[in-house]
Amino acid sequence: MAMDHVEALECTVCGETYDPDAPIYTCPNHDGVTGILEVVYDYDLIDERFDADLDGHIESQWKYEAFLPVDEEAEIVTLGEGGTDLFEAPNLSAELGVETLVKDDGRNPTGCLKDRATSVAVTKAVHADQDVLTCASTGNAAASLAGYAARAGLEARIFVPEDAPAGKLAQPLVYGADVLAVEGSYDEAYDLSVAVTEAYGWYNRNAAINPFQVEGKRTVGHELAEQLHVRGEMADWVAFSMGDGCTIAGAWKGLKEFADLGYVEDTPKLLGVQATGAAAIHDAFHDLPEGEPVAETLADSIAVGRPRNTVKAVRALKESEGTAVRVSDQEILEAEVLLGSTEGIYTEPAGGTALAGVKAAIADGPIEPDETVVVVSTGFGLKDTESARRATGEVTRIEPSIEEVNALYRE
Repeated sequence: MAMDHVEALECTVCGETYDPDAPIYTCPNHDGVTGILEVVYDYDLIDERFDADLDGHIESQWKYEAFLPVDEEAEIVTLGEGGTDLFEAPNLSAELGVETLVKDDGRNPTGCLKDRATSVAVTKAVHADQDVLTCASTGNAAASLAGYAARAGLEARIFVPEDAPAGKLAQPLVYGADVLAVEGSYDEAYDLSVAVTEAYGWYNRNAAINPFQVEGKRTVGHELAEQLHVRGEMADWVAFSMGDGCTIAGAWKGLKEFADLGYVEDTPKLLGVQATGAAAIHDAFHDLPEGEPVAETLADSIAVGRPRNTVKAVRALKESEGTAVRVSDQEILEAEVLLGSTEGIYTEPAGGTALAGVKAAIADGPIEPDETVVVVSTGFGLKDTESARRATGEVTRIEPSIEEVNALYRE
């Protein structure tokens, strides 16, 4: 079989299994979004096929093709996603008081980590002779899907909430997608994208329900495992912001795979960070009472009131012996500026969320001063300049005169 390393799709709730080639998104034994599917692999076959010489040279995520759920005869649709740098961050480390590294996934082709998932999705869509791709998005997934659809010569029809940042919507329009602004929340846009998938048969890229999307995201875990291995020491913590929960779940799966296969010696603990106004996964992890679905945060990439991958995300946090924290929008903005001003890395608010969570976990525990932390920046800051303006204020305006400069800087 051309995809014989993929054994099944397994329901995370009831354990029912399905043919990985079946046209299915969620387990039909459950209503709504609870029946999320997990891709199950034959790791003996993967181990035979993967070159485990971890040298730190990663041109793209397709170095890990042996792990990815694509047919060996499929034509890979790629823009060079993955292979992003893991930066030493001495200035940030001095500011925080712990050794800190930054994995900058804002350097992906469309400026966000989601490109890892989209490359896999569009590759599978092309191989399945699909013509139209769809998803719901607050902006990043829209841009990512539109870019890769253009690369593949397919149509993209994308549903976004009406308050999605204008800067993020410019991208999919440039890529030629149909961008449909839904008069409502992200969750309403999401529900509509699922409805049109059922009505029209379009291929749905939503990472929340498409089980193969998380599999692309897990390459960030493979890369971190390899990069930290080459560096000579596994980090104690890796911090991710959380929205739907699929990114942190995918990253953990990749990290754990490399440890289980013996390629690296250990795994880090995960720190999952959510905004206080959209904290459903945090609340589930800490067994807090379930409230009304709320998504009120300026970090639009993680503004999700009803996360679809809560089960996977909570499981990842628990298996890694990690934890979840909440941070305010003000803390997110401050962290965005902190990362930029110390290390020259411009992150969007979702990336600032991860750093804000690290600051909180240092102040209140559990991160200790002798530990090493990786902050994952999931998106490039130019996607949301309005939030950056809120964080920094306006430019200083002066007359074209040296006296004006003297007034500012001469002692």
